Amino acid sequence: MLLADLGADVVRVERPAGYDGGAPIDPRYDLMNRSRRGAMMDLKSPAAVEAVLRLVERADALVEGFRPGVAEKLGLGPDECLAVNPSLVYARMTGWGQDGPLARAAGHDVNYVSLTGVVHSIGEAGGPPVIPLNLAGDFGGGALYLALGVVSALLERRTSGKGQVVDVAMVDGSASLMTALYGLRAAGYWTDERGTNRLDSGAPWYQVYQTKDGGWVSIAANEARFWRATLELLGLTENDVSDQHDRRGWPETKERFAEVFRTRTRDEWCDLAEGRDVCLAPVLSMAEAPAHPHLRARGTFVEVDGIVQPAPAPRFSRTPGAIRRSPAPPGAHTDEVLGDWAFSPGEVAALRAAGALG
Repeated sequence: MLLADLGADVVRVERPAGYDGGAPIDPRYDLMNRSRRGAMMDLKSPAAVEAVLRLVERADALVEGFRPGVAEKLGLGPDECLAVNPSLVYARMTGWGQDGPLARAAGHDVNYVSLTGVVHSIGEAGGPPVIPLNLAGDFGGGALYLALGVVSALLERRTSGKGQVVDVAMVDGSASLMTALYGLRAAGYWTDERGTNRLDSGAPWYQVYQTKDGGWVSIAANEARFWRATLELLGLTENDVSDQHDRRGWPETKERFAEVFRTRTRDEWCDLAEGRDVCLAPVLSMAEAPAHPHLRARGTFVEVDGIVQPAPAPRFSRTPGAIRRSPAPPGAHTDEVLGDWAFSPGEVAALRAAGALG
């Protein structure tokens, strides 16, 4: 989706039987399939494998997400693909990576980020680990690192003229996302006890607080000037609470902050903070976020075919990204894609007669 939103012609090779791991929803709501087309092929058919290799001949990059060894068994591994297109960027997405004791083990996002310290580090003091949705593994440690890997390999190809294999593992990416925290831990400034550190809800000045109406606000007064501005916002002085970085006083300060925040509604706190140099924001639901004035002004969310969804990111001054098409049912573009990628109508008909196409 990221690459397609930013202008790449992305073709998804779809299996005839469909994917059994997704939510049972109408395909038009499967927003990660936006901006791209799909060609339905049965990769158990030799004719389909040959057709994919013809696509590979013309492609800049191929992304595959099978368990290690499966692409090779299908005849679509790196050796076969680079043989027909030596400048191809072959990007492999897995959870555990292409090698190591767990390489062929089953797993999902939460398993991968559990292994790298991410899940253990999130949660309140004395409470259980909190699952960070599937943002740190699937999307943050996976998709973003894959997109960066593909683009980096394409840039390197300008110099060498050669393709290469990019091994993208969610364990690697999620570990990389934790780099700064591993540094803080090595320095003795971060502990393995959840909810006791500056960024994990331990500090009173990097926290979410419930308001009078049951809503929530977030504050992030890391720097001294923001700490002083927060105290002023709350009607407190530095004599009313412990020193900002005195960990022993954090629990008491959090209780004091919580008391004050419960005296006003969420919107009242936001209005009071308006124009002040204080790091405060409302905690919005997915239903509320698209309507926020700032996000509306930036166009952070857009509505396409009646579905509100995040707009392409990041933004470019000269070649902006765009949602070029809505998600379509699997196989909807098979003939169109093959035609655009240099298959004649007769060749498409032959593939369908051979059972290679869904």
